[in-house]
Amino acid sequence: MAAAATTVARFKLIFLVPPVSLAACKAAIFAAGAGRYPGPGGYTECCWQSVGNGQFRPGGSAKPHIGTPGELEVLEETRVETLCVGEDVARKAVEALKK
Repeated sequence: MAAAATTVARFKLIFLVPPVSLAACKAAIFAAGAGRYPGPGGYTECCWQSVGNGQFRPGGSAKPHIGTPGELEVLEETRVETLCVGEDVARKAVEALKK
């Protein structure tokens, strides 16, 4: 009798972060289990990142961490993409990122 195949859901976590917070954010998600490649070799802390510019204009009632309500803000950001194997890892990584 053949063993039943077990499939674990895979999720891609994508986030944008100011360069000054990049290392801390990656450390947090990796500690939560994100970035582990499920194949041979035991790869960990795997991600893809690119630098670009983001922009936003906070509304009049906003209390932004960066910028001023009503004024266009343009800033450098790093986009990070990583793999989360299993819903529990994805949830833990998102929670770690929020903290």
